[in-house]
Amino acid sequence: MQRAWNKLSISGVVAALVLLLAPIQPVHADKIRDLVQVAGVRSNQLVGYGLVVGLDGTGDQTTQAPFTTQSLENMLKEFGVSIPSTGIQPQLKDVAAVTVTANLPPFAKPGQTIDITVASIGNAKSIRGGELLMTPLRGADGNVYAVAQGSVVVGGVSASGRSGSSVQINISASGRIPNGASVERTVPSSFNTNSDLVLNLNTADYVTAGRIADAINHLYGAGTARALDGGSVAVRGPVDPSEKVAWLGAIESMDVQPGDAPARVIVNSRTGTVVIGSDVRVSAAAVAHGSIQVTITEQPQVSQPNAFSNGGQTTVVPNSSVSISQQGGHMFKFGPGVSLDSIVRAVNQVGATPTDLISILEALKQAGALHADLVVI
Repeated sequence: MQRAWNKLSISGVVAALVLLLAPIQPVHADKIRDLVQVAGVRSNQLVGYGLVVGLDGTGDQTTQAPFTTQSLENMLKEFGVSIPSTGIQPQLKDVAAVTVTANLPPFAKPGQTIDITVASIGNAKSIRGGELLMTPLRGADGNVYAVAQGSVVVGGVSASGRSGSSVQINISASGRIPNGASVERTVPSSFNTNSDLVLNLNTADYVTAGRIADAINHLYGAGTARALDGGSVAVRGPVDPSEKVAWLGAIESMDVQPGDAPARVIVNSRTGTVVIGSDVRVSAAAVAHGSIQVTITEQPQVSQPNAFSNGGQTTVVPNSSVSISQQGGHMFKFGPGVSLDSIVRAVNQVGATPTDLISILEALKQAGALHADLVVI
C-alpha cells in the first residue's frame, strides 16, 4: 500500500509540474476606460456666425451674398460708424461670412481655450490669410459658452488665371484656428451631484457588461455594480467629489476581458470596401461567378438615290452591331465551417474584384450559407 501510494503521489506531482510548466495562453484584456463612457460626461457642440476680414480679393461677392454686407454694416454700427443707405453699395471683396463650430469638452472651465473650425457660407474663393473677428459661440440652449477670434489656418491652395483656368488642392474655403476660442461658461454636469454613476458601453454586449460588473464587485464588494442591460452598468460611488475622482480612476484602470465580437460582414457599396470579421463562417456551398459584357456599336450608312430617279432623297440608314461576350465563370467550393482565411484565399484565386465579392457575399447570405450579419453602409 505504501509503495502504491508513493506511485500515485509521484504521478500527481508530475501532472502538477506539467500543468505549471505548460505555456500560458495569453488572455486579451482591455481597460474599462477603453470599453465604456461615463453617462453625463460628454462634449457639447457649439456654433456661431462671424466675419473673416483681411482677404486678398478672395472674399464674398456682395451682389450674390448680401448678408455679408448686412453683417458688416451691423458691426460698424456697434462702433458708431453709419453707412448711408442711399446710393452706396459696398463691394467687400476682402470679407467673407463664415460659420464657426467647436466641440466643448467635458469639465472645460472659463479661461481655457479650444480649437475651432471656420467655413465659408457664401461664395468666397478662399479664406487663407484672413482674420476672424470676435464671434460668440452658442450651444443648443442658446447660451454663449465661448468666444472665438484669431487668424485662420488653411491647408488648401487655389490659384486661377485671367483665361479662366484654375488649380485647386484640397479646400481653401475652410480652415481651423488652434486654441481660437476662449471658454466663457461651464456646462453643468451630473458627475458632482449624483453619487451613483452609469457606465455606458461603447459597443453593447451582455457578456462584457456582466464581466465589468463582476470585476467591480470583486474589488469593492458585492452590490457595488450591477448590469442594467447589455449596454449599461450602474455603479455606486462615494458622495465626496474628490473621492469619486480617484475611485472612478481606479475602476477605469481595471482590466476586463470583453466578450467576443459578433460575426459580421461590413460592406460599403459606394467604395467597394468589404470588412469580414474573424468569426465569420460559411457552410458547405459552391459558387460560380462570371460577368457578361454587352457591346453595342453604331455605324450609320448614307443611302443615295440613283442618278436618274425622280424624287429620290439622300437618307441615313442606321446600322447597329450588337455583340455579347461572356467571360469564363469561375466556380469555387466552400467546405463546412470555412474560416475567414479560406474565404479570402478562394476569392483571390479566382481574381474577384471587391464588387464581385459583395455579390458573392449577398448570394451566400440569401442561400443561408453565410453565418454572419451582413451590414451594408
